[in-house]
Amino acid sequence: MLKWLGWVVLAGALWAAPARAEDGYDLWLRYRSLPTAQAGAVATQATAIVRDERDPTIELAAVELARGLSGLTGRAVADGTVTDGAIVIGTAKSARIAGLGLPLQSIGREGFVLRSVAIDGKRTTVVAANSPIGVLYGAFRLLRIAQTTGSLANISVTDRPKLGLRLLNHWDNLDRYVERGYAGRSLWDWQKLPGFADPRYTDYARANASIGINGTVLNNVNASADILKPEFIGKIETLAGIFRPWGIRVYVSARFSAPIEIGGLKTADPLDPQVAAWWKTKADEIYARIPDFGGFLIKANSEGQPGPGDYQRSHADGANMLAAAVRPHGGIVMWRAFVYASEKPEDRVRQAYSEFAPLDGKFADNVIVQVKNGPIDFQPREPFHPLFGAMPRTPLMMEVQITKEYMGFATHLVYLGTMWQEVLRSDTYRPRKGTTVADVLDRPVRPGALTGIAGVSNIGTDRNWSGSQFDQANWYAFGRLAWNPDGDAREIARDWAAMTWGAAAAEPVVPMMMRSHEAVVDYMMPLGLNHLFATGHHYGPGPWVDDLARADWNPVYFHKADRNGIGFDRTPTGSDAAAQYAPVLARRFSDPKAVPENLLLWFHHASWDRRMESGRTLWEELIARYDRGVAEVTAMQGQWAAIEGQVDAQRFAEVRQFLAIQRQEAQWWRDACIAYFAEVSGRPLPAGVTPPPHPASYYKAIRTPWAPGNGK
Repeated sequence: MLKWLGWVVLAGALWAAPARAEDGYDLWLRYRSLPTAQAGAVATQATAIVRDERDPTIELAAVELARGLSGLTGRAVADGTVTDGAIVIGTAKSARIAGLGLPLQSIGREGFVLRSVAIDGKRTTVVAANSPIGVLYGAFRLLRIAQTTGSLANISVTDRPKLGLRLLNHWDNLDRYVERGYAGRSLWDWQKLPGFADPRYTDYARANASIGINGTVLNNVNASADILKPEFIGKIETLAGIFRPWGIRVYVSARFSAPIEIGGLKTADPLDPQVAAWWKTKADEIYARIPDFGGFLIKANSEGQPGPGDYQRSHADGANMLAAAVRPHGGIVMWRAFVYASEKPEDRVRQAYSEFAPLDGKFADNVIVQVKNGPIDFQPREPFHPLFGAMPRTPLMMEVQITKEYMGFATHLVYLGTMWQEVLRSDTYRPRKGTTVADVLDRPVRPGALTGIAGVSNIGTDRNWSGSQFDQANWYAFGRLAWNPDGDAREIARDWAAMTWGAAAAEPVVPMMMRSHEAVVDYMMPLGLNHLFATGHHYGPGPWVDDLARADWNPVYFHKADRNGIGFDRTPTGSDAAAQYAPVLARRFSDPKAVPENLLLWFHHASWDRRMESGRTLWEELIARYDRGVAEVTAMQGQWAAIEGQVDAQRFAEVRQFLAIQRQEAQWWRDACIAYFAEVSGRPLPAGVTPPPHPASYYKAIRTPWAPGNGK
């Protein structure tokens, strides 16, 4: 322990050195030296770390505090005794903590209390919890306070997570290809496991623990049954052992047809006793090796994946059979509601609601239904999913996409905290006005019921973890909003920017982040347009695509532009998808005068001549939004250029180059979409608008077959 702390002191001295090169590996846990006055203040408030308990997770908390505080102050902070400025950490098992009378009964297993208190007449800071993982979370919070405020004086924080399951979903295949991943290969080197455990696995767990993430699904929802073979269970066991002290449980995506593919059965029918027995035996095998294994994530009867529908069974039949297999071990089943099928003529946005809402109350109590934030597929803007609030007897968890499959991959600066906040704060009006999506997620449907949220990971083997420096912010924001779905996106951005770039750079960086989501909506798909992407990889514009096998894979299906207007009619005169929302919202969304303009073309096929709030026609407004999006990226370039010298040169140069790519591609989106919609509508460009430099045929001919994210 002392040897480790000695290394921490040396590292703290190195981190205090000015202007050294950085590559982003340290994420928001950089712990670079604070300004002199603040460093001195924190040093007097953090003279030693004191603990009475010897527990692996509490040891991690102590090491993290030593590492962080030494880096921030440039002074050694190691084990010591209770003196002025000491930091005392532990659970109520410690007599010293128990004697303080802190409100531990209100914080559950994962919560914590931070207090400035006197112990034996000495001025101290206490990190207290009911469990070691609560102590670790509290230690990370204390370090965040030190990083962002430069002070540990007069602290009084009591906090606990609002959601029980706070998970990353890795869409990683066993060959290390990451579907919709833009940050290199999968972290999991299955070929070398379990014999070699990459030290990066520990760094991954540490980063997740720092933002309260407590679970990880290791493999793609388009799962291979091989993940359930004995040799892979041994590999998963090694990862579980690394993650366990950091409070992270492992889960796997299971292929519904595994009893056939690796079990030798003739069927995967969930009501067949042999199938149920196979899954029970498999669960027993896994839990014998990994007693705290979390359970299974299932994608079934969607995009060609097998499922209970293959046997004329319901989603509840399939989920409950698997739930019975893991129930004796305390495991859960997360059953995805992302379902759509080409044989059903129904509007694609209606299908999940149509299949799942009638099953409300029919799922086992260790099943939670995982619902995407919107009813299509992680588009730049969607209305919230109508299932939120529509299944009051069924636990629902929200699935968001941290990796930006539909928002420019890694090179576009798009902060998703504002997008997720927009969804979480949406009023479902179910059962009454004021019931937000966040309320649906964090209010258990019955005492002890599951609650949760999942984020599709953007993590890979790139040194900066996420493919770009700013995409780290989305990993961070996901963790913060998973802990507290009512959190504020601006506050989260401000904390991340200060910890990642330094306090001086944070002031200009935060406004860039806060405007970035609206910018990408404007230059890709304004006013409720969606799914205008080129085929397969979703890179670049393709609003003209109409030759794919399924109608709802084609952009023309979604925008329906013609000579008269543009947009998808989801009112009672069209697919009536609006009716899946609470009646007050159904009326609002169906009324062309009441629907929010940013969702107009999602719910209405509107005339090109429709008069908008700005006074412009719809055609003029559409073009103005495209131009506004490009202008915003240009402004971001200027704002970033202005802070040169305030951040390290290596990361500054990377962001500058990525912003140049984003500017170029925003222009491509703007020009291609305007050229195409002008051709379809037969309308001239408004006076003063810069025309696209090429006709629509030029943009239609562009091919990018090797863009990442679709195939190998």
